[in-house]
Amino acid sequence: MNVSRFIARRYFKAKKSRNVINLITNISVVGITISTAALVILLSAFNGIEDLVIRLYSDFDPSITIRSSKAKTFNQHFIDTSQIYEVEGVEHVSRALEEVVILKHENKWVHAKMIGVDPVFVEMADIEGHLVDGNSYLYVNKTPHAIFGAYLLGKLDAYVPTSGVRTEKITFNVPLREGKLRPGKKPLNVRQIQVSSRMNYNREVNSEYVVVGYDIAKELLEYNDDISAYYVGIEDGANEKSVKKKIEQFLGEDFTVKTSFEKNELIFKTSQSERMIVYLILVFIFILSSFNLIASIAMLFVEKKNDIGTLFSLGADRNTIFKIFFFEGLMIVSRGILIGLTLGYMVCFVQIYFELVGMPSAPGEPFPMKTTWSDAFFITFSVAVLGFIVSYLPTKVLISRHNRLSKEGK
Repeated sequence: MNVSRFIARRYFKAKKSRNVINLITNISVVGITISTAALVILLSAFNGIEDLVIRLYSDFDPSITIRSSKAKTFNQHFIDTSQIYEVEGVEHVSRALEEVVILKHENKWVHAKMIGVDPVFVEMADIEGHLVDGNSYLYVNKTPHAIFGAYLLGKLDAYVPTSGVRTEKITFNVPLREGKLRPGKKPLNVRQIQVSSRMNYNREVNSEYVVVGYDIAKELLEYNDDISAYYVGIEDGANEKSVKKKIEQFLGEDFTVKTSFEKNELIFKTSQSERMIVYLILVFIFILSSFNLIASIAMLFVEKKNDIGTLFSLGADRNTIFKIFFFEGLMIVSRGILIGLTLGYMVCFVQIYFELVGMPSAPGEPFPMKTTWSDAFFITFSVAVLGFIVSYLPTKVLISRHNRLSKEGK
């Protein structure tokens, strides 16, 4: 009876120990799964947000902008545009006049940034694809029209006229280059221009910018042949940096050439920094969740202590025992990584194809997600390396300690 009780007690004790080990092992798998899935989802979300930021800022900003390095304006004939067109990758070139103006509609007064451009700019900036309403016309039967930022037109309490409705006009008060406050002399040119449409890009463009034709801007500013900049649009797939270097070679030091990335460098770098910070935080969380894996290996080692002694007696060496527990740790990590990757990418693809989650600040607009093979490799590599370290170090320590205690026991 005593033998039966002893066997039963040992059996239930071993079963309880195995259940605890299985529980800790499952917790380890869940921790690695959640950490891996979180990496996939958050990095994909940052990819989507980064693409959205690039689209919102780079679409309106030209691929390359050429300005004078010495003055606000320069004579457009100082640059031979045919040389720019000869650069491989250049598709469009537009003159640009930029000035801060005062807009008036009824009793509303608002300051804005006026940009006078050639009609080709409409295609360069893909204004048609960013319209809220109206048409992307700068001229209709030689009558000048203006394209307003969506918020800017709202601040003026103005609207985009539809067919059959009277025209909507905004009064432009434009400062003259040589305008001086003298009796009988007006420092502003005043002109009413019809509303063509509203555009929606980013907050800055939407609230401050109005686009008009180059000729009307030249007339209002009285700039003659002077311009503020040349806007250069490049072909899809062309390298901005390469095109920039070639243009700089024949322009010399009198002009500065900047890509759209360089113009918005702070915004893009901030986005990349946030992405790296989130990645490091998630890696730290993965390390914390890996302590369950260490506990699982340690408990398994304690439970199999007698079996280890038997294996040593049968001729197994230290390296063989190490491999058994090391590969057990790797199997736990592998399960977590595979399940985490599957779960993470399932969430991403559901959002991409079904658009279940919307943008908080833009009702009706789906939250952007973008998956890349480089991210998949990066996440798998990072988690695998951390899993390798977490499996290797505790196993190495446990085996060394066991051997030391065995020698002291002898």
